[in-house]
Amino acid sequence: MRRTSTGRRANSDRPGHIETRGIDQVSGDERHGSPRELFVVWAAPNVSYLSIVVGASLVLMGLSLAEALLVIVAGNLFWLLTGFIGVSGTAAGTAGSVVSRAMYGVRGNKVLVAVSGWLIAALYLGLNWAAAAVAGFGLTRFLGLPETPLVEAGVVCLIAAATILVSVYGHATIVRLYSVLTTVLLVVFTVLTVLILQHADLGYVPADPATGWEEWAVLTAGFTIVASTPFSYVNSPDLARYLPRGSGTAAITLWSAAGGIVPSVVFTAAGALAATGLDMSAPQTALESIMPTWLVPVFVVAVVLNTVANNGVTAYSAGLAMQSVGVPLPRVPAVLVIGAIGTALAVVAVTVVDFMAAVSTMLELVVVLTVPFMAVFATDVVMRRNRYRGEQLHDQSRNSPFWYRSGVNPAGAAATVTGIVAATLCVSTTFWTGPLSEAVHGLNLAVPVGVVVSAALYWLLSRALRTHPATTSDEPESTKNTEAPR
Repeated sequence: MRRTSTGRRANSDRPGHIETRGIDQVSGDERHGSPRELFVVWAAPNVSYLSIVVGASLVLMGLSLAEALLVIVAGNLFWLLTGFIGVSGTAAGTAGSVVSRAMYGVRGNKVLVAVSGWLIAALYLGLNWAAAAVAGFGLTRFLGLPETPLVEAGVVCLIAAATILVSVYGHATIVRLYSVLTTVLLVVFTVLTVLILQHADLGYVPADPATGWEEWAVLTAGFTIVASTPFSYVNSPDLARYLPRGSGTAAITLWSAAGGIVPSVVFTAAGALAATGLDMSAPQTALESIMPTWLVPVFVVAVVLNTVANNGVTAYSAGLAMQSVGVPLPRVPAVLVIGAIGTALAVVAVTVVDFMAAVSTMLELVVVLTVPFMAVFATDVVMRRNRYRGEQLHDQSRNSPFWYRSGVNPAGAAATVTGIVAATLCVSTTFWTGPLSEAVHGLNLAVPVGVVVSAALYWLLSRALRTHPATTSDEPESTKNTEAPR
């Protein structure tokens, strides 16, 4: 790796230094790290208060404890897909929002990234900041501050500002900081889990348990809510792009997946256990009621730190997505723009709408968009055998191998749109039930249908239209920056 006279890496990806690279390609002599670092990158965001809220919602929906635990494990297995698509970032040395040009074409990709990498990112930023703010209100009460909309908005803004600061510093700072945050958060949330176990009813069953088709409808709805989290992280290539090109595919996949699965399963299960013995319709109040006084502010700080970790990677990738769409901004201003939008959404979520309803609605509905995109991405990695050439992906001219037909890959566009339609027809939420879901007694089949339809159609159309593969391996690495301003 290239070094300066002081022995430091001669690039912007150093802890404590603002990363100046945008979506431009990472050359071979600037690559560093190992797949193991991906564990903490994904663990810190998922030692989460929101996981506890989601786990509690499963029991509040009417599931027994055993059913809730089954749903939690099954839904979190999709972290393997999140980890798997991350290998493309290492192969190409660029962001996932650039790699996806292989699936959608130079022009078509801009539309998909604007929705999946930018709009949905803004929604998740708002949701997570709102979750942290709800917990933060416990600290403001502890300090004797009034419960007014102005104070609530101020809490949101403070949390958002800390998050954006992490995103601005970028990849190397995220990796270094998250190794510390993972340890701190695990300690605090483990203490909380022990307290929850003391109040949990391990033999819990609902007073009026659902049966037959009604039971299956609740199970599939819960499964969809849990699975929505790993499907939302289509940005995993962004966090693997600095790894050396020879890093193992299995190692990248498994370390990333483990970082998501382990804390998500443990602390979502803790939320389900909490709901068996506490009134989790108001989760912050319920959890504070079982904590010793000293733990309340510690827990609130931990929730804020987790939100900083979670939204830090989301805002980081959203800034890259804005560049990929073609917004003529360097990475740092792009992060600031997405941060401002997410902050506004969070303020609305905590001052205007019901928080628990917002969480359920968001997680139930977002899968119709994220599932097809993830399925197409994973299928492309398989079909292309992860042979991505960063220099070709950055070529946006009509001579690009990813220009396809007028800048659009019809296979990717058709598979994703069809998958979204199919998932929408099969989704069942509190405010919308698709006609196919109604036909099967309200089962929420958005995830399996979205995955199968999108993946299968992409595979078949790519073969039929001969849009696959468009690249080969053995890429000559370059330091050349072909598009994004720094």
